[in-house]
Amino acid sequence: MNTKLATNKETLKKCKELRKNSTPQEIIFWSRVRARRFRGLKFKRQYPLGKYIIDFINLDEKLIIELDGFQHKEENQQRYDQKRTEFLENKGFRIIRFWNNEINDNLAGVFLKIEELL
Repeated sequence: MNTKLATNKETLKKCKELRKNSTPQEIIFWSRVRARRFRGLKFKRQYPLGKYIIDFINLDEKLIIELDGFQHKEENQQRYDQKRTEFLENKGFRIIRFWNNEINDNLAGVFLKIEELL
């Protein structure tokens, strides 16, 4: 199954922009998973899938990792996130979400949770 749906130049431009303007938490997380540093798994960041852009994805394990800031507590954002999660799960992906403060305060615990999911 080809999991990467058609993308346009605008989406690819947005992905590149998001990578260039990563949050501090994304930079910390990426430094731990890039270049197969975590369990030898290949992760990609700011990856287009359907109409969504995924924070971090491992295609082999069909694993998506999302890092969420305070804006994800807003009701409209929660509805959007739920719809997005349903779409991605219907494509066979497992999604795990972490709050930015978890990256800041308990990075080892974040990776333990990922290990448990795998």
